[in-house]
Amino acid sequence: MASLATAPPSPRRGPEPLPASFYERPVVQVARDLIGCVVEHDGGRGVIVETEAYHHSEPACHAFAGLTPRTSVLFGEPGRVYVYRSYGIHALLNAVCEQRGVGAAVLIRALQPIYGIDQMRVRRGVRRDEELCSGPGKLTQALGIELCHNDTCLTDGPVRIHPRKSAWRMPSIVVGERIGITKAVELPWRFCVAGDPNVSRPRPTALRKAAS
Repeated sequence: MASLATAPPSPRRGPEPLPASFYERPVVQVARDLIGCVVEHDGGRGVIVETEAYHHSEPACHAFAGLTPRTSVLFGEPGRVYVYRSYGIHALLNAVCEQRGVGAAVLIRALQPIYGIDQMRVRRGVRRDEELCSGPGKLTQALGIELCHNDTCLTDGPVRIHPRKSAWRMPSIVVGERIGITKAVELPWRFCVAGDPNVSRPRPTALRKAAS
């Protein structure tokens, strides 16, 4: 079982959230660099073990349709939260990236739960840790993230992403094609922690390692 940390963060106070400048970079780069960072909301925390990048230049991205009331947050300031409902059921968490006017975001696909696990079990109705946050809809349910969090700020809003702790040991990251989409599937914009049981299914198999 892959582990991203030698010890979990303090339950009292974690590091300051990632600054908005972290997200004001190419979305693929941000997607890779978010691996190992910590998502926090309502007393629950999880280490990011899987992400996918989306950009308005490719048809799998919601911003490909242009500026609409729904996509306006994607074209807004970097470091905002984009939450949308998938198949009318699951709320999915995304971090808006790149400069204002560019529609781009990173989908947070899976977390390794590290704090507030009992509450996650209640929300999810499951007991096994590997079932709590092993998918984009599961992790939002586990953390209590909903559509009301759309267009809030990741730096000082209710949903925050904290940097990796310097003492954490980073495992291998593998890169592959995005899943759960039918367009632009050939783009290698999915980033996963190799061997982590929290990565969503279908789990990567013979994927190439990401550059350091």
